[in-house]
Amino acid sequence: MLLLSTSDVLDLWERGAHLHPLDRGLLALGAAMPDADPAAAADWPLGRRNSALLELHIAAFGPQLQGWSACGHCGEKMEFEIDARALLAQHRPAGTDSIEFRKRMFRLPTSRDLAEVGRDPIPETATQALVRRCLTTGETVDQWDEQQISELGDAMAAADPLAEIRLSLRCPKCDDESEETVDLLTFVWSEIDARARRTFWEVHTIASAYGWSERDIVSLSPARRAHYMEMVQA
Repeated sequence: MLLLSTSDVLDLWERGAHLHPLDRGLLALGAAMPDADPAAAADWPLGRRNSALLELHIAAFGPQLQGWSACGHCGEKMEFEIDARALLAQHRPAGTDSIEFRKRMFRLPTSRDLAEVGRDPIPETATQALVRRCLTTGETVDQWDEQQISELGDAMAAADPLAEIRLSLRCPKCDDESEETVDLLTFVWSEIDARARRTFWEVHTIASAYGWSERDIVSLSPARRAHYMEMVQA
């Protein structure tokens, strides 16, 4: 996993600003893993993709993932923090791309699968479409009920535990308990967006004071840019 330079972050921000979140994640992985084919990464099981995103976050932004969610009962802000290193140590991506369930073989879901079924505005039919896409061998699943589909989902989650990261949260105000899904694509892109916007502000501030070009300012180390910012704002 390569470190992302300031120039890399600005380039990613510009190229990914108008992309779908799934494509942004693959774009970021392509920058940090130049030997990986982004088209091939779209077909990785979700756990493998999420493992790579965690490693990218550790390398580029540090191991702590900090976020918040609003309580569904009273609206209170609930903050949380995740140690990406601990998450990687506890849960490894699937060692296989498929599982057997009810005498059928299924691929583990991928980013490409989610992108395809995500076009369906009805969650129930999208879930059924995902099951049909992942079926590789065996009889049709068109007649499966919600219970059978739920059991398949549990089997896939057990085989690929990093495919979906869920947190149990308790509201500090009303004590209501809830579960939230951690979207690593959003986490990584939020970090890229925040760093890019901070760099734009630094370039604007320093260039206004010294007349230097963006290239010259971006080539400075973060510590040196911070020092110039302090002097300009003093």
